[in-house]
Amino acid sequence: NWEVYRDAKTLMGMILKIVKKLPQEYRFELSSQIIRSGLSIVLNIAEGSGKTSEKELNRFLDIALGSASETFAAIDVLLDNGFISQSEFDELSKRLYSVSNQLGGFKKKINSHKSSVVSR
Repeated sequence: NWEVYRDAKTLMGMILKIVKKLPQEYRFELSSQIIRSGLSIVLNIAEGSGKTSEKELNRFLDIALGSASETFAAIDVLLDNGFISQSEFDELSKRLYSVSNQLGGFKKKINSHKSSVVSR
């Protein structure tokens, strides 16, 4: 059970709380998109953890990183349009930044391991 997976699930819980507060007329479109991108982070970490090759794991971590960027863009739009407060944005951004850094660090570790095996 990886820390990045647990942190991504915590982030997803925060997202679910935020979307419940969106105005009804925007709820479907905005909430659908941010839920999908946030959930994609969690699911791609989980799917990658079940892969047997480093190449496959790396691919799923890349997808999770892309989903984190997409989620950040979505919360940025929510902030710009007054749907979330600056403090909510800051907390979500902090969590996204942490998850993204963990994913990036994990990818570096995998890639450095791969290159050290190749250079032997």
